[in-house]
Amino acid sequence: MASSAPKEKDKSSTCTKKSVAVVGAGVSGLAAAYKLKLRGLNVTVFEADERAGGKLKSVSRDGLIWDEGANTMTESDAEVGFLLDNLGLRDKQQYPISQTKRYIARNATPILIPSNPLALIGSSFLSAQSKLQILFEPFLWKKNPSKFSEEQESVGGFFERHFGKEVVEYLIDPFVAGTSGGDPDSLSIRYSFPDLWSLEKRFGSVIYGAIQSKLSAKRENKGGTRSSPANKRRQRGSFSFLGGMQTLTNALCKELGEKDLKLRHEVLELSCSSRSKSSLLDSWSVSYASQHKKMSEEKSFDAVIVTAPLNNLKDMKITKGGKPFRLDFIPEVTYLPVSVVITTFNKKNVRRPLEGFGVLVPSKEQQNGLKTLGTLFSSMMFPDRAPNDTYLYTTFVGGSRNKELAKATRDELKDIVTSDLRQLLGAEGQPTFMNHFYWSAAFPLYGRNYKTVIEAIDKLEKDLPGFFYAGNHKEGLAVGRAISSGCKAADLVISYLNSSLHVKESSD
Repeated sequence: MASSAPKEKDKSSTCTKKSVAVVGAGVSGLAAAYKLKLRGLNVTVFEADERAGGKLKSVSRDGLIWDEGANTMTESDAEVGFLLDNLGLRDKQQYPISQTKRYIARNATPILIPSNPLALIGSSFLSAQSKLQILFEPFLWKKNPSKFSEEQESVGGFFERHFGKEVVEYLIDPFVAGTSGGDPDSLSIRYSFPDLWSLEKRFGSVIYGAIQSKLSAKRENKGGTRSSPANKRRQRGSFSFLGGMQTLTNALCKELGEKDLKLRHEVLELSCSSRSKSSLLDSWSVSYASQHKKMSEEKSFDAVIVTAPLNNLKDMKITKGGKPFRLDFIPEVTYLPVSVVITTFNKKNVRRPLEGFGVLVPSKEQQNGLKTLGTLFSSMMFPDRAPNDTYLYTTFVGGSRNKELAKATRDELKDIVTSDLRQLLGAEGQPTFMNHFYWSAAFPLYGRNYKTVIEAIDKLEKDLPGFFYAGNHKEGLAVGRAISSGCKAADLVISYLNSSLHVKESSD
């Protein structure tokens, strides 16, 4: 049953007759376009690929359903709830069975990770020394500004200071590899985990800061508007959708319609023209080429949102006031490659099946012959994704750990994944089905010099009036963060158009 939540359409908005171009039809671009359309603006989305959805890519074949990109998301950002309510997707949300059961390989054996810090202290997963370091962290780090992280500190350096090397090797390393394809020593703590970085700045101790933040949030909830009974009943944690993650982007595409969604349309040039006497807004011209037409075309807009990767943006021609706008200040961004490998096994051939979400593999486990980043137990999470006699697994290979392996041949990937699943789960013989998808640029690397990337985005938006940037380069790699980035860009466009028009009206 579709949600009865009111749609955020404001027909009285002063910018309803304005038009906006969105470059890129990934989830950020689609979310931005949808929010703009709800507010009554004319929106055109340009996508060079033959499909929309970006890295939300679901496949249904021969009784199997799998995702070749993101497999789950969370509702940690308010904008996610906004989309789910307005698109009527609440009844299509699908929560994994036993999602709190997550494993990390240690000595080539999957070990169940305790679901909370107290349980972790009581488990045998960590050494006594690491447990003591966790227990004493609030006392050693509380209100100690001299020990705070430097601007370019790595994720590994940050967590090792607070919790020790073992925590980095067996908890942080597999987590960042599984979520970003990166490694703790290359990633920036400030941009990969901005909330934790801020907690240290405020409280010194990460644990103490997290406790204080939770208490503060509870006090705010008590003093503010109470949650509705429906909200209280909602499950928390990771989720997908019936049919896979692409159900979300398919719903967004349906709302936009074919007229506003231009697939196979590559943007060649963005031109910003100086404002005319009749308008306080600069105008934008978008030059694009479609695959079915030989000649390029051009269309005018009042604002532009770009969600294409920054390296792609550097290849695009931008002019301002008839003069080339140089993009040499945009730094080169490192992108990490990942292959997503789908395999199935007959249940009778898997000797040690595990119930839960999946298993992550620390880089240190390569010494035990494990070469993958981790495996999701897809049919354990969502039983409707495979027949009753079949286990469906989604395995990730590559990242910064093994860039070359990500580009391996199909047969090589099959051997790598089969070997790891044999060690971890006792999967015997060859998989009954195998498929793989190679992402040459799965994730931008939030490296230790990532500040230069954020500064470049800020400069673009400052120097080009009516230009806005959104996507996973800006606020985080998670699907929810990408949605949030797109929705926030839409809000900025609305504010930009309305503020300029209000100034014009007051001067008339």
